[in-house]
Amino acid sequence: MQSLTEYLDTIPQGRLGIIAMKGCEALAQRVSDQIVECRAKFESENDSNLHLKGYHRDSYIISATFPRFSTGEGKAVINESIRGYDLFIITDCFNYNVKYKMYDLKDANGDPLMVPMSPDDHFADLKRVISACAGKAKRITVIMPMLYEGRQHRRSARESLDCALALQELENMGVSNIITFDAHDPRVQNSIRIGFESVSPTYQMIKAIAKSLNNDIKFSPETTMMISPDEGGMGRCVYYSQVLGVQLGMFYKRRDFSKIVDGRNPIVSHEFLGQNVEGKDVIVVDDMISSGDSMLDVCRQLKSLKARRIFVFSSFGLFSSGLERFDKAFEEGIFDRIFTTNLIYQTPELLTKEWYYSVDMSKYVALIIDTLNHDRSVSPFLNPIQKINAYIEKYNLK
Repeated sequence: MQSLTEYLDTIPQGRLGIIAMKGCEALAQRVSDQIVECRAKFESENDSNLHLKGYHRDSYIISATFPRFSTGEGKAVINESIRGYDLFIITDCFNYNVKYKMYDLKDANGDPLMVPMSPDDHFADLKRVISACAGKAKRITVIMPMLYEGRQHRRSARESLDCALALQELENMGVSNIITFDAHDPRVQNSIRIGFESVSPTYQMIKAIAKSLNNDIKFSPETTMMISPDEGGMGRCVYYSQVLGVQLGMFYKRRDFSKIVDGRNPIVSHEFLGQNVEGKDVIVVDDMISSGDSMLDVCRQLKSLKARRIFVFSSFGLFSSGLERFDKAFEEGIFDRIFTTNLIYQTPELLTKEWYYSVDMSKYVALIIDTLNHDRSVSPFLNPIQKINAYIEKYNLK
């Protein structure tokens, strides 16, 4: 983490507190440990005049519980004082590994049936804990790495406008800032008046691929190419291609608009637009991997175009249809490695896969929280062009 020297001229907004929603305990603890380590190191290396009560503690985690009644109804309980705190609530609305009992339901073996929490359940718990604050906290920031209902961000027919309504609910409840990562469409922030930031893990992804390949990749126009799997993700790829100085390509999705399957129009085919990829390493960039059908189809087409190695950058790996198809595609040589962040739930099975690499974002989240607590600008994290350029320059010298 960066030194605190650069923002010692600002007084923290309040005592820092982090509330981990169910399923986010491990990530929140790593974030807290990063902040503890940074502040302890600063105090040991500098004769600081920043002697504020509660500024440096052994942990910034605020104890909170989320009990359930037998009907499935829930509530939130904050177990310690939060008056005057600058609260950061970390939530993962897509953690289906969190389960609860409901009525006296039994499974086929007669054991209690555990109901997995849906995104709606997680969002309801988030609203519960905000209401439990009851105006006591000085400021509330919600860190929601994958935006709840982020794919339902605009109305194209007689359908719900879920993401905008959810953000407005948080605004009306007194939330001051919402931090998300790689929002499907950041323009949804136009529905609210409070702070909204969509952070991209570009810098962490670049470091991850270099580290995982033992620096066996060259970032040059002759050897590497960035690929967008659809027109909607071109903005991400343009940024990568510009900061890395590599070529750019795109796939165009042809859809069958006469059908709706699982809430969307099925993809008929992918058509490639770009220069020759033969013999090049290609990096496919998208915001999420859901079932993986679209991503694997893109990789197959790139392999048929004689791409050398194929890597995938995706902020969120849902793998909602299982991992078997990825295992098979990897064995067939369709792709070489997939990189996703640890900002949402990862199954233990996924973490053991040879083709998978988890990009740890806890240090980055900790830095954002620490900076916001000092009420400093997070612009360097939204566009870390200087850090990327410095890293690439150092990397090329190797």
